[in-house]
Amino acid sequence: MPGGDSAEVTPPEDERLPIGRALQRARIAAHLTVDEISGSTRVRIPIVHAIEQDDFSRSGGDVYARGHIRMLARAVGLDPEPLIEQFDAERGGRPAPTPAAPMFEAERIRPERRRPNWTAAMVAAIVAVVGFVGFTAFSGGDAGSKNKQVAEGPKPDRTRTEPSPSKAANPKPEPSDSAIAAAPRDKVTVKLSAIDDKSWISAKAHNGKLLFDGLLLKGDSKTFQDDEQIDLILGNAGAIELYVNGKKVEDEFQSGQVERLSYTQGDPEAG
Repeated sequence: MPGGDSAEVTPPEDERLPIGRALQRARIAAHLTVDEISGSTRVRIPIVHAIEQDDFSRSGGDVYARGHIRMLARAVGLDPEPLIEQFDAERGGRPAPTPAAPMFEAERIRPERRRPNWTAAMVAAIVAVVGFVGFTAFSGGDAGSKNKQVAEGPKPDRTRTEPSPSKAANPKPEPSDSAIAAAPRDKVTVKLSAIDDKSWISAKAHNGKLLFDGLLLKGDSKTFQDDEQIDLILGNAGAIELYVNGKKVEDEFQSGQVERLSYTQGDPEAG
C-alpha cells in the first residue's frame, strides 16, 4: 500500500490453497523431503504422500487426519490452526472425539527390528527345563500308583511275547561285538533310545556346546559323539535305554526320575 507498510491479507476462503497443496509447498520451501517429514512426525510415508494430494482416506478417520495435519504443519513451519479450521469447514464441522483405535497405532512407523535377545532366550529355555523337571517330579509323587502301572505295564507284555517265534525273531537290539568295535576308541559315543515313553533330554559336548535339547519321543533314538566328554540330563530317565561306547548302561533308572550323567572314553561310568 503506497506510503505505508503493507499488511498481510488473509485470502478469501475460496482462494485458499487446498490443505495438502499448502503443506507440500511449505515442505518444499523448507527444503525437506517426505522421508525427513515422516521421520520427524512418525507419520508413515504413504500417508504423507496421500495428504499432500488431499487424500485423507488413509488417515483412519477425521480425528486422526486432524492430528496428522497438525503434526505435518508444525514440521514444515506452518500454523496448524487455520489448516485445521479449513479441514473442519470442508467436512461440516469438528468431528466428535472418538476413543483411540489400533488403526492410529498402525499408521505410526514401526521401530527398527531389534536383534534377538539371546540372554532372554537362554533364560526362557532354563525356565522351560525347570518347569518340565518339576512337572515330572510332581507327577511321580502325586500319581505313584499310575507311574508303577506305566513302569510295570510293559513287563507282562515282554513275558507274553517271549514264547512267540515271530517276536523272538525281532528282540530288542543288543550291542554286538562288531557294534562295540565300531565305536571309536578315541571318542565318546553315546546312544539314547526312548523305549517305554517319551523323555526330555539335553546333551552337551566337553566344551559346553549344546548337542541336543528337546523331547525324545517313544521309539526314537539319538546318538552323540565328542572327543573328550558328553554330559547328559535325562528328564524321564526310566524311559531311556542308554549305550555308552557300544556298551549298555545297566543302571536301573526310575520313571519320572531326573538323571545328570557324564561319560568319557572307557566308560560307561555315571558322572
